[in-house]
Amino acid sequence: MRRGFITLGTWCLDRNIVLDFWPNEDMAAHVHHITLAGGGSACNFAVNIKKLDPEMHVETQGLIGDGEKADFLISIADTFGIRRSGLIRSDLGDTQTTDAFVSQETNRRTHILYAGVADFLTPEHFDFSNTTAKIAHFGLPSLHKTMDQSWQGEENGWLASLKEAQKHGLHTNLELVAGNETKLKEIVVPCLPHLSSLVVNDHEIGAITGIQTQSNNATNIDKIKFAAKSVLKKGRMDFVLVHFPEGAILVTRDGKEIIQPSVDIPLQLIKGTNGAGDAFSAGFFYGFHENWPLLDAIKLGHASAAASLRSVETYTCVQSVRECLDLTNKWGWRSALANA
Repeated sequence: MRRGFITLGTWCLDRNIVLDFWPNEDMAAHVHHITLAGGGSACNFAVNIKKLDPEMHVETQGLIGDGEKADFLISIADTFGIRRSGLIRSDLGDTQTTDAFVSQETNRRTHILYAGVADFLTPEHFDFSNTTAKIAHFGLPSLHKTMDQSWQGEENGWLASLKEAQKHGLHTNLELVAGNETKLKEIVVPCLPHLSSLVVNDHEIGAITGIQTQSNNATNIDKIKFAAKSVLKKGRMDFVLVHFPEGAILVTRDGKEIIQPSVDIPLQLIKGTNGAGDAFSAGFFYGFHENWPLLDAIKLGHASAAASLRSVETYTCVQSVRECLDLTNKWGWRSALANA
């Protein structure tokens, strides 16, 4: 019986830089402090799962450099008990790095990326022949030059890898990242028929469908539902789940819809949104893996995301399943979504 998770793709070093505000061009802002942490979907998701449940099986595969940055990332994997035999060192370039700027004025994040060795990641770095995991969590398309291009007759390397994972019986999910919407759509749409599920935010579902999901600076629930159903028609996923600050919406292939507001975390406790999406996905997929009702899995996703908001780092404040759910009892849930 398969059990646990395998994360594949982005491992990078995050430099979390807290500013008093995000400046306009040619202007200056004051840096309050800088911290180092692991980053990228493969790292964040893996660590979050282990923080939710240290006993859960988690393994990872990806490409890092061959210096101190790579040593740092390996130490993170070892600290949390993530199996890392597939995390390969390469001398083709430096480890991928992200400068994650967080504005104290708005708590919004701005990412400046250095690809480094990530450009050389290929489907050949992924091996599913020996994994005992149940769920394969891939990411991040548009941030890996070779993976984003055609590969041995397939439209891109992500598609080739997803097909291979499904051949080995894995549930496949693809984590996205905000970026060039045209490029993201070109990469992701061909992958949809080979995803078992898709969990994205409101910006990302809009990017891959071309549907504007916000009206008057607020998430439009009807547009989210329409976009999610549009994606279901283009793929073979069992469900599409879209999360956003106010809540989340899940639609299933058999027509079921679930809407759940997010946790009503006190504003003064929010330090940054960096990694909240990874935390949401980890919480949701933990519940899904354990065969919880989908609504309960979504609630754990919200709880995990809320816990992560208390730090500028991606996973620092995520806690155990029980502790995350206790936060929902303490803070409660936001009111019903306005146009649900």
